[in-house]
Amino acid sequence: MNAIDNSKIQEDDINLGLLLNTLAGAKDSPLIFYYDGRPVNPGYHVTQVKAGQFSALDCGANPEAWTEIFIQLWDIDEDDRTHMPAGKFYAIIRKVTEHVQLDGSAKLTFEVSDGVQPMQLYCAGVPVLRAGAVHVELSPRPASCKPRDRWLAEQQTSSCCGPSTGKSGCCG
Repeated sequence: MNAIDNSKIQEDDINLGLLLNTLAGAKDSPLIFYYDGRPVNPGYHVTQVKAGQFSALDCGANPEAWTEIFIQLWDIDEDDRTHMPAGKFYAIIRKVTEHVQLDGSAKLTFEVSDGVQPMQLYCAGVPVLRAGAVHVELSPRPASCKPRDRWLAEQQTSSCCGPSTGKSGCCG
């Protein structure tokens, strides 16, 4: 039985390649992540970058397989620092690639904590260059039912309405 690729379900998520391509063009700009309605503190650290190959069985007994990259941010304010330049973040990720195989098209997840509160999982929106800084909105990564998600995605791509028959159907 072949595993299902769920990479198309979270279409609003960005992957590592898109993030790095954006940062490459703005290396001197501050990189500011936002989560829970506020920006990360200027002293934030990238404390870990990890890549994983996952195999699973979803709630519909469908086998799944995917690659995911986790970037851990420690949200602290330290020593009157400014937000990390995009080029420094880029260099950190490039350094990781010397030791860990990172797939640029892999699902990207951010783990964020201030060192006191438990770590939370976030997905990243498309980076935006605004007011001389790169802004990346992180939104909570919710749990979901993957068979239901696939079914809903199929419903959005197929039309329930054919040629007009004069009858009130599902679209009428």
